Amino acid sequence: MSNSNGEGSIGRWTRNGKDAGYKGAISYLDADGNRKRYFAYGRTRKDVRDKLDDARRRLEQGAPVRDASVTIGAWMKHWRTTVLAAAAVKPATRNVYLRLSRTHLEPEPFGGIRLDKLKPSDIDALMVELRSRTKPGPGDVAVRALSDNTLRLIFVVLRRALDAAVRDGLLARNPAERVDAPRVERRDAHYLTVPETQRLLAAAKGSRYYPVLAVLAATGLRRGEALALTWDAVDLDAGTARVTATVGAVGAELLFSTPKTARSRRTVPLPPSVVALLKKHRKTQAAERLRAGDQWQVSDLVFTTALGRPVDGRRILAAVKAAAKTAGLDGVKVHTLRHSAAVAWLENGTHIRAAADLLGHSSVQVTGDVYAHSSDQVNRAAVDALGAVLDL
Repeated sequence: MSNSNGEGSIGRWTRNGKDAGYKGAISYLDADGNRKRYFAYGRTRKDVRDKLDDARRRLEQGAPVRDASVTIGAWMKHWRTTVLAAAAVKPATRNVYLRLSRTHLEPEPFGGIRLDKLKPSDIDALMVELRSRTKPGPGDVAVRALSDNTLRLIFVVLRRALDAAVRDGLLARNPAERVDAPRVERRDAHYLTVPETQRLLAAAKGSRYYPVLAVLAATGLRRGEALALTWDAVDLDAGTARVTATVGAVGAELLFSTPKTARSRRTVPLPPSVVALLKKHRKTQAAERLRAGDQWQVSDLVFTTALGRPVDGRRILAAVKAAAKTAGLDGVKVHTLRHSAAVAWLENGTHIRAAADLLGHSSVQVTGDVYAHSSDQVNRAAVDALGAVLDL
């Protein structure tokens, strides 16, 4: 090989006794201080020189001299069993990331692409393909299988995993950084009017979990927050409840954790009707504890099963759906009660800051984004009030 213009070691090379073009090499120290050599091949001297220059730039930036040839699927499996397993995320979030990785990112054809061959357009193509997936809907009409929010989460999982590949020296740059995240169209939160909420609660009166639904409807608590309430956090004399934990299902297991933000840890007032309901509920729970005897699981939880165990949130969902069906209400979920409480507060003149505090939102902006709509009644009242002031 010959040296020319300081370009490193570049020269002709042969393969199987035939001229194969040009071959070049540079020496470098890896992250462990070991001396290594990088070889580049090309049809022309310029092809090789460009590859060597690119390798030098990568080394100067602290990046690997070449990207790893491991497939995306193999890397995702490694990432979820190491990086994700050690990440400071809530168990429920980790479970979602695991499922999305296994279901949408590890399988071929996308999972079969090598890291060193992955291009931003490959990620664009994946998002297009996922967005086009359908499933049978009402009346056998095809509907999208994945929501905008799910698509965005899949993108987040991939970007986090590729960030870890960059950190570990498998990639020089994360291709997902050059891809626009899938847009999530803001939709007005589905809510019930006050009369509809009353109908729902009336239909749920015979349910074991009516007290939970009543608390959710009156306070705007999240389901996991209500199910994690303990009696020592409830002051029935002062009419308050302190939110200090949340509970959710991760697979077949119920896991307690701290609320996701500092503002979620809050004290909420309880209206007199809820205080009276909880006093009655505590007596009912005490009687159940006596009947259960040594089978009772002591936990101090406000809401439990008949044996004192934590309540799976899916039972609350079933209770809501049963009550909604009886009341003739469509599209009702547990979170609908939270939305309904928020809208009722705002429509009755509660300041958005107070509503944000009650809901435990991280900022007023979150409250505004979720509840940016207003009812025709509120719009009419606002315009009428201004008209009266202007005295037109």
